[in-house]
Amino acid sequence: MQQNQNTDFEISGFKHNMSAHCENGVTSNLLNFNNIQLSEAMVFGIGSGLFFSYMPFIKLNGIPVSSYRPLPGAIFKRTARRMGVHVKSCIFRNPEKAMNELNRVLAEGKPVGMVVGVYHLKYFPPAFRFHFNAHNLVAFGRTNGSYIISDPVMETQVLLDNEDLKKVRFAKGTAEPKGKMYFVDKILGKPDLKLAIIKGITQTCSHMLTIPIPMFGVKGIRFLAKRMRNWQKKLGERKAALYMAQLVRMQEEIGTGGAGFRFMYAAFLQETAQIFENPTFAQLSAEMTKIGDLWREFAILAGRISKNRISADDSYNKAADLLMIIADKEEKLFRELDSVIKSKNL
Repeated sequence: MQQNQNTDFEISGFKHNMSAHCENGVTSNLLNFNNIQLSEAMVFGIGSGLFFSYMPFIKLNGIPVSSYRPLPGAIFKRTARRMGVHVKSCIFRNPEKAMNELNRVLAEGKPVGMVVGVYHLKYFPPAFRFHFNAHNLVAFGRTNGSYIISDPVMETQVLLDNEDLKKVRFAKGTAEPKGKMYFVDKILGKPDLKLAIIKGITQTCSHMLTIPIPMFGVKGIRFLAKRMRNWQKKLGERKAALYMAQLVRMQEEIGTGGAGFRFMYAAFLQETAQIFENPTFAQLSAEMTKIGDLWREFAILAGRISKNRISADDSYNKAADLLMIIADKEEKLFRELDSVIKSKNL
């Protein structure tokens, strides 16, 4: 049924569920609408969402970027592909064409995922608005000239008027979203959940262990630790503190980050233990939770360093030492997990 742009409607059957991370939440909500019931943690695991990279040659506000996840959109694409779901996505040059296409797909009764900038999201508290252009949300209807929005980091559905949605879809700055939208086109067959889990774990283990470039996976954690030891001497006290502050922000504020993602992966492994009836996954889940605790400990220490609430003498070395411990534990865990997946006991 075609819907006029000014007609009020809400797509029946779509349920807004709050989540810890926007892309996981959008993926889970869109798949749940299409009768593929996956928790946020299961989406994260199947989509190989756990990762690490430290790339000193890519900078945000003049400071090197660290990341605890793959490129935006990868989790959704991987999860959909592994669950036998065909998706469509597109970007635009013209904002009006972008809004018209959104209206067309909504009129077909399909909820639409979009990538937007955070800074101009009016329903966000001002303290949480910053220039980050990889946030995900879903539109699933219109009312009184505004779009009904499911933003997974919000407790309830919210509204955005036409101009505000257009503005965030075409936010300016780093990694401009260019009106990107995506939606489930069709289900190709009955999903094989166990096979999807195996593929997700296999790719995560590979990315954390085998990428030869030293800036990625557990090698990347060690690479960051080694460079951190020289920040104070090389950069000076003030700039070193800024480097540490951005590291904490990337870890704990932008996209859930280090500790949160480890806890989420632990939840995924716990679900996997039940699905495969294999207690080894539960044991590894417990180990991953402990690693998440170490990441949180690192964030607290790094935060104190960045705010000059701890003596700078040797503090950068202490933080680097903790990263090396984390790297060793993650390497051990992913090697054990890879061994379980490659065994013939599943």
